[in-house]
Amino acid sequence: MNPPRTDARRHHDPEVRGFASDNYAGAHPEVMAALALANGGHQVAYGEDQYTENLQRIIRSHFGATAEAFPVFNGTGANVVALQAVTDRWGAVICAESAHINVDEGGAPERMGGLKLLTVATPDGKLTPELIDRQAWGFEDEHRAMPQVVSITQSTELGTLYTPEEIRAICEHAHAHGMKVHLDGSRIANAAASLDVPMRTFTSAVGVDILSLGGTKNGAVFGEAVVVLNQDAVRRMKHLRKLSMQLASKMRFVSVQLEALLAKDLWLRNARHANEMAQRLAEGVRAVHGVEILYPVQANGVFAQLPHDVSERLQKRFRFYFWDEAAGTVRWMCSFDTTEEDVDTFVAAVKEEMAR
Repeated sequence: MNPPRTDARRHHDPEVRGFASDNYAGAHPEVMAALALANGGHQVAYGEDQYTENLQRIIRSHFGATAEAFPVFNGTGANVVALQAVTDRWGAVICAESAHINVDEGGAPERMGGLKLLTVATPDGKLTPELIDRQAWGFEDEHRAMPQVVSITQSTELGTLYTPEEIRAICEHAHAHGMKVHLDGSRIANAAASLDVPMRTFTSAVGVDILSLGGTKNGAVFGEAVVVLNQDAVRRMKHLRKLSMQLASKMRFVSVQLEALLAKDLWLRNARHANEMAQRLAEGVRAVHGVEILYPVQANGVFAQLPHDVSERLQKRFRFYFWDEAAGTVRWMCSFDTTEEDVDTFVAAVKEEMAR
């Protein structure tokens, strides 16, 4: 049989990579192969397919016997659905001021989820019980949105990591106040790889109630999942996912990607490689006079400060973003497909531009 004809054509150079975002990367070849494997024939829609059923087994192997995954389209959807699942209509969410749900989701938790975000300034993107207490008050005051959830990010938006002990302390503190804990795990694989522990070690084992599990940044085409870790903490997740427009009809194509990542060690291989490239990048630019690394490089991101004009010239050669343009802070992200040559070429460019 002849292969199916397509009029699609490539519109980009597949050899070009930058340091703007791990979302810029394509899909891992093993994920693409899994998508092809799941294609063909008919499977029951809306999550009643065999791939989604098998994903539940895999999720339980990572997070424990009571864990349940609800695949969704994207990270914002995962966060909004997860936070709605553990709040009442009058509820509020305590989070770091730098949290993705506060800074980079277009107001979706507020506008689509109807949630009040109670933010706390942090020096490194991490909450502590003491910082949580700045917003954990007024539970019975009808004039104030009731704090019901603490949301943390692992790894954080600043590329830093919580230790399992730090998350345990947060969970114990939140639960003592009657609050639940949500973990935004869009880069959870990078955190586990860096800490060299299973994902359950800093989630279900220490008291996290609900998790947004990332796939896209780890090598998927699209797709994340809300993982319920504490079944007593949530209500009507199936209905809430549908109401939030996150129920995929052909869910097998989301589930099979997560299966490809999580069934064996692809998720870990991808994350370790991205982390290693970030370390290589940090080591390279740290030796350049005038470049300052701002935060510990613990995952796959490097945050640096250098002259604004140097960054602008570099941006004409490589894609990356300013994190705080006024302060001259930039963010360089590495991905599963970042190569040593990519890093070394970029470091050489930094040296060249700094010397001008």
